[in-house]
Amino acid sequence: MEVKAYTKYARMSPLKVRKVARAIQGRNAGEALEMLSLIPRKSARLIGKTLKSAIANAENNNNLTSDALTIKSTIIEEGPAFKRFRPAARGSAHPYKKRTSHIRIVLTDEN
Repeated sequence: MEVKAYTKYARMSPLKVRKVARAIQGRNAGEALEMLSLIPRKSARLIGKTLKSAIANAENNNNLTSDALTIKSTIIEEGPAFKRFRPAARGSAHPYKKRTSHIRIVLTDEN
């Protein structure tokens, strides 16, 4: 059985989130939570929050135990980007984007 959890519009670049997401791919859910608690990055906190939500979904909605769950996939998709401008020399402006990401975690109880 598969269980999913989403975090949408996370205010962090998808590239930065993917670097941490690769580390927990295919691991046990409890082990992945421990790993994420030791990684000193904002993206680790965001993924950890989504993983806790997925575990809670599995326990409350599908009557599964957290010990048997493994991470099938962590998918980081690009959300909408906020377009901003930075003042530059001679009255001009340079555009830049504040990127957002959508985090999707799929857990499974099959080994």
